[in-house]
Amino acid sequence: MSATAAPPRTVGVREELKPSLRKCWVVFARRRYDEPLYQVGTVTADDPAMAVLFAQSIYDEHPWIEMLVAPRDEMRTVIAS
Repeated sequence: MSATAAPPRTVGVREELKPSLRKCWVVFARRRYDEPLYQVGTVTADDPAMAVLFAQSIYDEHPWIEMLVAPRDEMRTVIAS
């Protein structure tokens, strides 16, 4: 293996790689009523209405029954890993 090998791919939610001046919103969704909400990704937007629009258009690969967005900078850690 060479010293210039690419880092291993991570599994899970892909975060934005380049910084943005827009607010980052965490997107949660569920497909069935008996499932918990889980994080499906993030969007960057200037206001809540645009965050909703971006989340609906970017994460439309499943027929979600519920989806919500929350500003990442307003989320608080309850139990740290």
